[in-house]
Amino acid sequence: MIPLAPTPRELGFSMPAEWEPHEATWLAWPKDPVTWPDRVPKAEAAFVEMMRALTPHERVDLLVDDAASEAKVRKRLRDEGVDNVAFHRVRTADSWIRDYGPNFVKGGQKNKHEVAYNRWRFNAWGGKYDTLLPDDGIPERLPTIQRLRRFTPGLVMEGGSIEVNGAGTVLTTEQCLLNKNRNPTLRRPAIEAALRDHLGVEQVLWLHEGIVGDDTDGHIDDIARFTDANTIVAAVEPDEAEPNHAILEKNLAALKAMRDARGKPFRIVPLPMPGRVATDDGEPLPASYANFYIGNKVALVPAFGHPNDRRAAAVLGERLPGRKVVPIRCEDLVWGMGTIHCVSQQQPAAV
Repeated sequence: MIPLAPTPRELGFSMPAEWEPHEATWLAWPKDPVTWPDRVPKAEAAFVEMMRALTPHERVDLLVDDAASEAKVRKRLRDEGVDNVAFHRVRTADSWIRDYGPNFVKGGQKNKHEVAYNRWRFNAWGGKYDTLLPDDGIPERLPTIQRLRRFTPGLVMEGGSIEVNGAGTVLTTEQCLLNKNRNPTLRRPAIEAALRDHLGVEQVLWLHEGIVGDDTDGHIDDIARFTDANTIVAAVEPDEAEPNHAILEKNLAALKAMRDARGKPFRIVPLPMPGRVATDDGEPLPASYANFYIGNKVALVPAFGHPNDRRAAAVLGERLPGRKVVPIRCEDLVWGMGTIHCVSQQQPAAV
């Protein structure tokens, strides 16, 4: 019998919390007119604003398709006064690097600061978009991370489906990870074992489902996020006429009953929703302030031109002291079915 390769957990690795120091943030330049119908220039503008906020404090590793794309984006960033961007000519189908990119872990037995990564499989959210399936191979095509140790769990999983607190807990949803369109031969115990082994966590906590309009089948990063090891901000919708009200109330009750890896209750902080955001045909879009991204010195927070933009920014500013809250207008970005967290991926610093 061939012995199984050691897992990240067995070798002392775990996934750091997002607020821990970054070496870089990975992005993939937006371009797909199917993802952003008549809105690609506005998606580009949102990316520029994200980079403007991030690059004073960390490098941005940006994927572009080819030399022509790189020249065009370089000029734009130079004209906008944005630097500290490393370009990589890696052709992508789309920009959702949170879901198809490397999932970084840190802390090997020999070197507590060693950074490695999990290469999960990506099947375009349960096979929904055949044209996006080529992004499954992106981790192997990122030259700067090929020096890092790689783990291959063999499971379909997206980065937006998991949220860790860096202290032994991962939060996810049944709607996504137990969905038969991801890993149909695996049941909950096997999936929990894979998460413990490859994220280096002690426990897996489950919410039931995500918000209406989310084509990812309920990614956690639209509904509940850690802001420190003991605090979870939870999306809430007080308007009983809104379809997200009952979903988020059920999630809120579940979160209040949860305990951390040491048996203590979490601090649960309500985070408002931005009201109903929809396509021109009235189809709901997955707009949520929970799709924020924590950088080294900043927190990028979605804004939708709603009165709750300011309330959400205030909640997150209070929970993330020492970071400047930077609102990023996402009315057009969310037409792609995701916003800031969905298009970004943090690489932890080797310190």
